[in-house]
Amino acid sequence: MLQASTLKFLKDLKKNNDKSWFDTHRPQYETAKKDFGQFIQQLIDKHSKQDPTIKELTAKECLFRINRDVRFSKDKSPYKTNFGASINRGGKKSIYAGYYFHCEPGQSFVGGGIWMPMPPEMKKIRQEIDYCLDEFKKILANKKFQAVYGTLDQGEEFSLSRVPQGFEKDNPAAEYLKLKSWLATQELKDSDLTSDGLVKKVTTAFEALQPLIAFLNRALDE
Repeated sequence: MLQASTLKFLKDLKKNNDKSWFDTHRPQYETAKKDFGQFIQQLIDKHSKQDPTIKELTAKECLFRINRDVRFSKDKSPYKTNFGASINRGGKKSIYAGYYFHCEPGQSFVGGGIWMPMPPEMKKIRQEIDYCLDEFKKILANKKFQAVYGTLDQGEEFSLSRVPQGFEKDNPAAEYLKLKSWLATQELKDSDLTSDGLVKKVTTAFEALQPLIAFLNRALDE
């Protein structure tokens, strides 16, 4: 579970997103960051028993910085109002698919997959889906996956309007080939975040996602 004080810090930061406030409240930030890091390490330690590819990871390798990159953004708020961690083979900067946990009061979620891979990796994934469509669909139809996620995230931001070049328009895998990211997410309530059952809930979600992660990473290894 996460401490209520961690959520309070993020709520307060959203209302006071400026450097002077942050500097004054740095002790609270450090406490919240430590709490989040310890929780992520719990997830790694528990789920690595099911997925040994993340066994050597530490929370530090998975946590994103709270500072925003504002160079190309109209929004010049200096800080993110969430804590996020990407738990994947090689750490948060690797090319591989993995698990993700997002802590943001009112907008938290768990899930994973692969977000906006570079063209060479994207091509490999599309080819694997094309070659192994029945296997891919079976993963998405699995009862555990369905119970947690329902389906892949398929909003406009994740998908092309047309089947990508190199594939026929009527390809049976068209809806999956058009994707630019292959992700599945489950929303979390604020009450979930401070519940004793949070670790179990998140690792259950990770277990449901693991076959998809393995499929995507197999494509990248080939």
